[in-house]
Amino acid sequence: MLDLRPVGYVIGLLVAVLGASMLIPMAMDLFAGNGHWPAFAESALVTTVVGGLVALACANAVGEGLTLRQTFLLATSTWVALPLFGALPFVIGATEARFVDAFFEAMSGMTTTGATVFSGLDDLPEGLLLWRGLMQWYGGIGIIIVAMVFLPELRVGGMQIFRSEAFDTLGKILPRAAEIAARIFWIYVGLTGLAFLGYVAVGMGAFDALVHALTSISTGGFSTRDASFGAFQGAPEYVATVVMLLASLPFVRFIQVLAGTARPLLVDSQIRAYLATIGILVLVLAVFQVVADDRGAEESFREALFNVTSIISGTGYASVDYQLWGAFAVTLFFFIGLIGGCAGSTSCSIKVFRYQLLFASIMAQIRSIHSPRGVFPPHYDGRPISGDVLNSVTAFFVFFIVSLGLLSVALGMTGLDFTTSVSGAAATLANIGPGLGDQIGPAGNYAGLNDTAKWLLSFAMLVGRLELLVVFVLFTANFWRD
Repeated sequence: MLDLRPVGYVIGLLVAVLGASMLIPMAMDLFAGNGHWPAFAESALVTTVVGGLVALACANAVGEGLTLRQTFLLATSTWVALPLFGALPFVIGATEARFVDAFFEAMSGMTTTGATVFSGLDDLPEGLLLWRGLMQWYGGIGIIIVAMVFLPELRVGGMQIFRSEAFDTLGKILPRAAEIAARIFWIYVGLTGLAFLGYVAVGMGAFDALVHALTSISTGGFSTRDASFGAFQGAPEYVATVVMLLASLPFVRFIQVLAGTARPLLVDSQIRAYLATIGILVLVLAVFQVVADDRGAEESFREALFNVTSIISGTGYASVDYQLWGAFAVTLFFFIGLIGGCAGSTSCSIKVFRYQLLFASIMAQIRSIHSPRGVFPPHYDGRPISGDVLNSVTAFFVFFIVSLGLLSVALGMTGLDFTTSVSGAAATLANIGPGLGDQIGPAGNYAGLNDTAKWLLSFAMLVGRLELLVVFVLFTANFWRD
């Protein structure tokens, strides 16, 4: 029988830590004097007590380590438990949200999706705005650790190709994770601090700069304004672009840079392909705006650079309603959201390395057709790609496409139109944030969707953030069979 105590112990500790961190927005509301601090005090008490009791009840399993099945269960359970408790301030606080809306917002925060059901953000208490930012910040650092430590060992979606890239964690998942997490944490904190200073330097207020530093380094996309980055056009867009680019690069490369070697960062084929893709897309969109709309070169370049980087990295900020740029731009934005950033970063979606592996496999197959007697093993970054990696990547693509199709159909069955159904499915499954159309596009939000659609999209955010197979494996009979 599967022993749930090690899983319960870790989740209990994480929930207790989440509850303790609610004291930060409580202090912000106290400082602001807006009278909304009791909501966080109550939420912190409930969350910390429940988390602490669960950890104590499972403490007798400490030291036993985690099996492969327990690790799968832990990864999924964590991203369910934390949004459940993270939703409490939205239910108790000023928004007085229904649970479905509160859970949707919290899941969007923890998975760094950035889809929101709240409007009137400009008038919300500072504590709630900070809490939204903190949830995305927690989710960002959490997914880096999962991507660098757990997913390579779980052999999910081709991530095992990076097992030798960073740390040998096989058989020592939790102890090694603590060492890796410590290095990641300080890099993450340092980049967050630099982002804050950058925003302040270009004229953002301290509070706006803090929240946007939290949500841009996590490629989350929650803003303090209904207009998102439309309220901060100009120099802040350039700062945000740099932050989003850094956040969507492999964090293992930053560890190597701090260790004294920058060469891996400069020669990484994944990074070069990612930056080249962004460069081409920005050039195409900027020229398109100048020619089609007769706009200024700097404005066209800035808006194209910011919004392309925001969508491809999965951040989901919008400085303009790019749907007004025409059908070409709308189609382009839909598909670039399905590219994603680099593996081992805070970014989401399919990710560049999987496209590289798929392309390498296709090219090897074409060569073998031309020369049937030749042997042409596919390569990635100068190394041959093993069969299990290719199979894993192929399975990921198939699961992603099938999941996208089924989710789109399910959303359509709830009464949503075609554009909202397909773009909403893609935006949540790829953890991008804004969809397309008048309702959930960059100028709208998800508040008007029916409850069934919100639950489906919440599940899609969870599945997409954990690379699909980590969640779906829990629904197989073999997983629970001893």
